[in-house]
Amino acid sequence: MALATARAGNVIGGGDWSEDRLIPDLIRGFCSRKSVLIRQPNAIRPWQHVLEPLHGYLMLASGLLQGNSKIASAYNFGPGDEDSWTVERVANKVVEMWGDGASWTRDADPGVHEAHLLRLDASKARVELGWLPRLNTATSLEWTIDWYRAWCQAENMAEFTAAQITEYEKLCQGQS
Repeated sequence: MALATARAGNVIGGGDWSEDRLIPDLIRGFCSRKSVLIRQPNAIRPWQHVLEPLHGYLMLASGLLQGNSKIASAYNFGPGDEDSWTVERVANKVVEMWGDGASWTRDADPGVHEAHLLRLDASKARVELGWLPRLNTATSLEWTIDWYRAWCQAENMAEFTAAQITEYEKLCQGQS
């Protein structure tokens, strides 16, 4: 059996409640009506919706299961450079979308050292697998905030999530 490895850029999407992750931290702060402390607002990250790399992983797995040993390699799944935004830009966009007095402030303690710039070269996945990101950062943030809003309004999250997946599938029509 052929094997491959894959990794993704900074993944966002509804349902992530992990500690020390920008979007979940913002949402928790907004819901408790507290300004959220952000350590590294000038850091640049390759933001992408969770469905983007998942689609790439499935394309890779499908190819491997079909016996394509040429793709038994390492792949990055990430957005283009135009979708690498600063933490500040993402936080400001999320504040704008959330409204209702949402805010953030710069943390005086920058915490542990973090790289200022993170980017992934996903050209190999694009060329060898035909994978392409379908959602830009702004749309990824919209889908993510829509999910958290729906959760706050006690909507059926299984149905909401399935609808987002169906919408994403429509965007991928024609992409293997």
